[in-house]
Amino acid sequence: MSRLFGTDGVRGIANADLTPELAFRLGEAAGHFLGDRGRGRIVVGRDTRLSGDMLESALVAGICSGGADALIAGIVPTPAVSFLTRDLGADGGVVISASHNAAEYNGIKLFSRDGFKLPDELEDEIAEFVEAERSWRRPTHGDIGSRVELGDAVERYIAHAVSTVEGSLEGLRVAVDCGHGAASLTTVEALRRVGVDVTPLNCDWNGSDINLDCGSTHLGALQDLVRGGGYDLGIAHDGDADRVLAIDETGEPADGDVIMAVCAADLKHRSRLPRDTVVGTVMANLGFEVAMREMGITVVKTKVGDRYVLDEMRAMGAMLGGEQSGHIIFLEHNTTGDGLITALQLLAVMRTSGRTLSDLRTVMTHYPQFLENVPVRDRSRLTTSAALAEAILLAERRLGSSGRVLVRASGTEPLVRVMAEAADATEARAVVEALSEVVRAELA
Repeated sequence: MSRLFGTDGVRGIANADLTPELAFRLGEAAGHFLGDRGRGRIVVGRDTRLSGDMLESALVAGICSGGADALIAGIVPTPAVSFLTRDLGADGGVVISASHNAAEYNGIKLFSRDGFKLPDELEDEIAEFVEAERSWRRPTHGDIGSRVELGDAVERYIAHAVSTVEGSLEGLRVAVDCGHGAASLTTVEALRRVGVDVTPLNCDWNGSDINLDCGSTHLGALQDLVRGGGYDLGIAHDGDADRVLAIDETGEPADGDVIMAVCAADLKHRSRLPRDTVVGTVMANLGFEVAMREMGITVVKTKVGDRYVLDEMRAMGAMLGGEQSGHIIFLEHNTTGDGLITALQLLAVMRTSGRTLSDLRTVMTHYPQFLENVPVRDRSRLTTSAALAEAILLAERRLGSSGRVLVRASGTEPLVRVMAEAADATEARAVVEALSEVVRAELA
């Protein structure tokens, strides 16, 4: 049986893979497993997808059936639920979102009472309850949970995000692409409160346009706007705003590696980088590692997934970590990837240094990196195909010490991601193309 929980919760096509029945069972499990201090309280938030209403109704019914109260935050970014869970002293949090995926997808991810994503062991216990149709004596009468509306959820989160910035950011001009997602209610307002002159882009929604040719997965329109409008920065969120990518004033994109490098350099300079360490993933660009090493900063790498980055940060006492995709965690300020807080920290570095992002980003040089997402039928065969294993070995020998290869299954989609990077761009591209053909032949 495949694992119910992927790298970022339970995800699938809404009303086909992710059904109201499954949402109910996950809600019931949340009420039971997380609300274990008497009558539990579970924060529930969602993004702007049309299926959000349906899944929220089923999920909340399950939470109440499990004997916990559902605290309804409404449409808020994923990091807002993480923050609100801690801020309200709740027993857990649930987000209904498929993050950067298309509108027909949706997902459910759970947070513990301290705002962290659940460990694999607890997710597996919940999955066993859901899939094996285990049950218990359901509460009745006064022990049934209730639905409680949180009228100030958005305001609480905005106020918290703004509090992470010292002083004003007045004078900076920023264009913000919210991807028709949850950031539409938070990022523009937060930036205005710290003095930024903001131009919003795709900050409305109709339920079917989330991530559609916009946001952090489609940067073209934002690049054109920034390049032609005299902006200091462009900010692009995904649907649930747990990630952010940036556009410098020349229109060039800056991924999570660049943003982390800029912020790590600033924190190191101000002696505010614990253990002179940052945590990244195996997808981090070699140029990021080289830049950090030259600054005396250690890079610790984990498998892909901000939850694994966070686990390592907590184990090491690190305060900065993240992914190339733009999931960046400032553990001093939040317990998960937070696109708004990351944007604010980057703008604060620009303001205090007086430098543009195009200047700040020279702290690292990207090694040419190529990535292809190959659709497959069975991701599990990735580890059993002898032909693919041999092809990977040959590719590694071809690149030698001047590059690297990574072939991994997506944790959220039926894809295998093939990546190569090297000092020679032609070599890296050729390796990706060759390996992708083997993946198609073996797994598709």
